[in-house]
Amino acid sequence: MDTTQLTVSANIMAGSQKTWEYYTQPAHIIKWNFASEDWQCPSATNDLKVGGLYSARMEAKDGSFGFDFAGVYSEIVEGEKIVLLLADGRKSTVTFKGKDNETKVNVAFDAEMQNSLDMQKDGWQAILNNFKKYVEAN
Repeated sequence: MDTTQLTVSANIMAGSQKTWEYYTQPAHIIKWNFASEDWQCPSATNDLKVGGLYSARMEAKDGSFGFDFAGVYSEIVEGEKIVLLLADGRKSTVTFKGKDNETKVNVAFDAEMQNSLDMQKDGWQAILNNFKKYVEAN
């Protein structure tokens, strides 16, 4: 089966070290890892090494729905690249390219079959936009 890969990106007005830390540290992940204000990420764990586990709980604030987003790292290039094999077999690759006080973050991910490609791309972009907003405000 062919896998469709989608990509979202954002230019973060912050240095690459800060951007990397805010993207990878659980204390920060829980502050930005949701697509809209009616969702939350109450917990996250991140063992940032090849073979390490990433897990984030994502749920509606009203308790109507929630899920665990999890995977195992297959590649880490400190400050530059993260490759995560998701629990359902899909892959996500995040790259960080910093210049001066700006960092471009690209997130490429394998699409799943349950939701439309536009819905998936919009959702992942909304999370990345929330990340941008959080990093730039702190």
